[in-house]
Amino acid sequence: MRIVTRAAVPGVLLAVLLCSGAALAQTLQRGNGPEPSTLDPHRCPEVACANILRDLFEGLVAVDGAGRLVPGLAERWQPSEDGRTWTFHLRPDARWSNGESLDAPQVLASLRRAFAPATAAPFAGHLDAITHAGAVQRGLQPPEALGVAAPDAHTLVFSLSRSADLPRLLTLPVAYPVYLPALAEHGARHTRPGNLVSNGAYRLADWLPQAHVTLERNPHFREPAPIPGVRFHVTEDAASELRRFEAGGLHITETLPPQPLAHLRERFGDQLRISPYLGSFWLGFNLERPPFKGDAALREALSLAVDRDILTRHVTGLGESPAFGVVPPGVADYEPPVPAAGAWTQARREQRARELYAQAGYSDEKPLQVELRYNTSTPHRRLALAVAAMWRETLGARVTLRNEEWKVFVGTRRQRVITQVFRGGWIADIDDPRNFLGIFRSGDASNWSGYADPRFDALLDAADAAPTLARRRQLLREAESRLLDAHAVLPLYFYTSKHLVRPEVKGFEANPLDHHPSRFLSLEPAP
Repeated sequence: MRIVTRAAVPGVLLAVLLCSGAALAQTLQRGNGPEPSTLDPHRCPEVACANILRDLFEGLVAVDGAGRLVPGLAERWQPSEDGRTWTFHLRPDARWSNGESLDAPQVLASLRRAFAPATAAPFAGHLDAITHAGAVQRGLQPPEALGVAAPDAHTLVFSLSRSADLPRLLTLPVAYPVYLPALAEHGARHTRPGNLVSNGAYRLADWLPQAHVTLERNPHFREPAPIPGVRFHVTEDAASELRRFEAGGLHITETLPPQPLAHLRERFGDQLRISPYLGSFWLGFNLERPPFKGDAALREALSLAVDRDILTRHVTGLGESPAFGVVPPGVADYEPPVPAAGAWTQARREQRARELYAQAGYSDEKPLQVELRYNTSTPHRRLALAVAAMWRETLGARVTLRNEEWKVFVGTRRQRVITQVFRGGWIADIDDPRNFLGIFRSGDASNWSGYADPRFDALLDAADAAPTLARRRQLLREAESRLLDAHAVLPLYFYTSKHLVRPEVKGFEANPLDHHPSRFLSLEPAP
């Protein structure tokens, strides 16, 4: 045994520190918002899990660091002349992270699992253009009826019931392949470290709940990722995330706390990245229970009482724009409708709000008493406080704020039992207005308000069958107008993406969907 003398200790400590620093430099530290609810691609309902899943898994088609479609598990694909049949040719050398071969029949079996009713995939509806997909998900047909076939080990053929940009849809996590033997062996624990088998550039190394998820390079992926490891940190509190970045503990933040933009630019310079983002933030009403069931006047009164200019200038303050609709500007081939109230002065909106509030049967003597529920987050708390103050000052409503940890909040919102007003919103999965509107279809898993309008559903169906893009656009605008006229939700603002990115991170490119897979990033030595 070698004996370390006191004189040698400083040198040993220096060596340890240097080794530790080298190891840290090989791991990309990413803020990621709330605790991910799952690492099962088919069941992922939020951005926090989707960010991680884009590193762990790869669909038939992938998205690069600039948001462009690139070959993924499939090396090439082509549609038929009528756009109703798509053929994908898989890479012959595709492997799972355990080294086993990944072929077309396994992808087919995984897709059938995604649409099976027992899976309860929240976003399977985005792929309802696949023949019989909706019927399979509702249990009306068996999974084998899904319009996908595997004629050989390296070919998948999709049949569609309507035209759709299938390659872009197949970038969604619900279309990622799941390793079914692990699911059969471990059940719900198939997503845990040591059990999870994936096929992306990284594999799961560790998951410490409410702390972080750590990934390491997948040695069986075709192209070694430039960065050996990635750690996604739970950063529900944006202010704490900012302090961690300033202390050197993060390379990339998920968001920023509300602060004056000029102050942030002065402090962080080029490290501040703010860009347009296809996302809308709104408050939802529980339309299945009082006080909002059947009371459009009350819902409209609360909407008109909110001063969105104040919210975006003084509460959010990072480039967001006031919203009176649910589809943000900038979505491809679409011009969103703007309700008449969007052109009014705020004074006129508030006057009309008071009239509608009285029409709904409320007054100073009989004020509305309502709960506003949101998931734990500094920006969400600030916004909820501001909205509650506006309702109180303009209408005299008495508002109780309820905050819940993310997983609890998601479950509460989905059940529609105790919610009244709740934090909602939508971040685009693909650049398509239907992606924002489809979640309000009757029975959709993401229809947290319980909005049910046969005419709205019929407009979506007609848009799906439209013979031209112009007709499709017109039908979708009619559907959004109908949704807004019903005041099923209360639009507040359209998002911007906002991150802090350290200088040593290379390859971080702004894109409308704010997708930044780690395999397209690299780390240089810190200054």
